[in-house]
Amino acid sequence: MKVLLINGSPRPEGNTALALAEIAKQLALNGIESETVWIDNKPVRGCIACGACKNNQGACIFTDDVCNTISEKFAEVDALIVGSPVYYGQPNGALMAVLQRAFYSNGASIQGKPAAAVAVCRRGGATASFETLNLPFQMLNMPIVTSQYWNIVYGREPGQAALDEEGMQTMRALANNMAWLLKSTGGKPAPGRGDEPWAGMHFIR
Repeated sequence: MKVLLINGSPRPEGNTALALAEIAKQLALNGIESETVWIDNKPVRGCIACGACKNNQGACIFTDDVCNTISEKFAEVDALIVGSPVYYGQPNGALMAVLQRAFYSNGASIQGKPAAAVAVCRRGGATASFETLNLPFQMLNMPIVTSQYWNIVYGREPGQAALDEEGMQTMRALANNMAWLLKSTGGKPAPGRGDEPWAGMHFIR
């Protein structure tokens, strides 16, 4: 089984990368493969609500950033972990733009698979960012994997996250829980509503 890790920081080797590396190492000890994809530090597009992805085989029509590279991996993996630095009490905006487009265009390929979020911050705003990152998982019937605490790591300068002993332990506990869930379910996605048609409603009709 395999877990996709998304590094949502513009710094490829910053504290978010350290947190995800700790998870990857612990997953390996549990016999679970992982792959880390960095969103890069180049400009990314936000969703323009064109709906063209629905007629584009689940791919976003914009091909000049990392969105489709990430969403193409959804079908190949059994679980997802997303890590982000905290900016003004929120996840990195570039990461959110990528995730919104990837989930909307190709959410069917990741639906029902276990997921977790990791927030990395200097001091505050981590819980708000953590909650924001978890919201799409719930809309896609993705079981949210827990740890011994909220998945938060502290550190400002590159490398400081390694000094957060509790944060690193939390990452290892998260990896252990992810491995346990995958092995317990055999990597089978959660059924969600099963074959029941979506009962979507609008408040204004």
